Amino acid sequence: MTKESLTITDNRTGKTYEVPIEHDTINAMDLRKIKVNEGDFGMMSYDPAFKNTASTKSTITYIDGDKGILRYRGYPIEQLAEESNFIEVAYLTMFGELPTQQQYNEWEYEIRHHTFVHENIKQLMEAFRYDAHPMSMFISTVAALSTYYPEARNISDPQARMKQIVRLIAKVPTIAAFSYRHSRGLPYVYPDNNLGYTENFLAMLDKMGQTDYAPNPILARALDVLFILHVDHEQNCGTATMRVIGSSHSDPYSSMAGAAAALFGPLHGGANEAVLRMLVEIGDVKNVPDFVKGVKNRERLLMGFGHRVYKNYDPRAKIIKRIADEVFETTGRNPMLDIALELERIALEDDFFVSRNLYPNVDFYSGIIYQAMGFPVAMFPVLFAIPRTVGWLAQWVELLEDDAQKIARPRQIYLGKDTRDFVPMKSR
Repeated sequence: MTKESLTITDNRTGKTYEVPIEHDTINAMDLRKIKVNEGDFGMMSYDPAFKNTASTKSTITYIDGDKGILRYRGYPIEQLAEESNFIEVAYLTMFGELPTQQQYNEWEYEIRHHTFVHENIKQLMEAFRYDAHPMSMFISTVAALSTYYPEARNISDPQARMKQIVRLIAKVPTIAAFSYRHSRGLPYVYPDNNLGYTENFLAMLDKMGQTDYAPNPILARALDVLFILHVDHEQNCGTATMRVIGSSHSDPYSSMAGAAAALFGPLHGGANEAVLRMLVEIGDVKNVPDFVKGVKNRERLLMGFGHRVYKNYDPRAKIIKRIADEVFETTGRNPMLDIALELERIALEDDFFVSRNLYPNVDFYSGIIYQAMGFPVAMFPVLFAIPRTVGWLAQWVELLEDDAQKIARPRQIYLGKDTRDFVPMKSR
């Protein structure tokens, strides 16, 4: 039987070191014993953007990028999107198991009845400029919640933690809807606790005083599935930020505001906006071949294809593509969809893209659906943040309950000046 270890020979000294292997990884601290002399700090690894560094052991999300697999707590994303709903998946993500009927009823009731925000929060949001970006409002308001729930700082108390978890999952749709209404110059609509999670969100977005308003069930289900697909995605930029801030034992509201700020970046939560801009640039199906030629000549950027993790077709993209047909039957066909389908068809038949693992990702179709549902582009990252709240909180709890975790403190390789003596200004 092969020994589970790695033998390293340091050619500088001729010394050999044996490093244990566990789960196909080595402990980075084991490299510290590799030294030229005893006064050395020891060997470190250099990994910009953490492309090959595992910072945690997790039981939440499994991804096999080569095979295009995504599972929450072991359940394939395809089954959850087909058979479940967002609230049930939120329970699964937080607690590790699918709920019984009683557990589901209690969980759904708690979230349904924590949707309201303090009136001062409403006044705080009203104070933003008329043209404030909805995601900026979302980030600031989530951070402000920590001032309303000071007990949230007691992160070592599981009951106190759970109160904040329920509050956040329940209130983020309200905050998101208020930010949307603010950007439109419309009065805020209070939650309706008689409605389900996505139905309530759509009502807060669209209701204009009707006493008989009812959200479209097809759009509500489509949004529910989109929320399921965005619950968690391993140690991405936003989740890593949640864990890094949380490692200092910050309260969950402050930690999540940081995670949402990371999501706000155009390379993270803004990717589907870039896809829409690309499709607008193409303009017509007949222009797709010339655009593809430009991509291959490195004159154009292909957005929504390829992924840091997936080297195969993103499983979420397959599900979203099916949802698109249902949505467009209700809203009318978005001409952008025809451009997207043709672009996908050509790309998947061209070895230039296939050999580079450039398959459609989740952002390729999600923006088209959001646009068809009437969401402005500025709302796209907010729509991402609502379901990702669940994943962030599950990761945060996992961090706090992991004895191996300490406050995050990456190392650096210093390449600056050596010791220099200060020179008085008159002598410079």
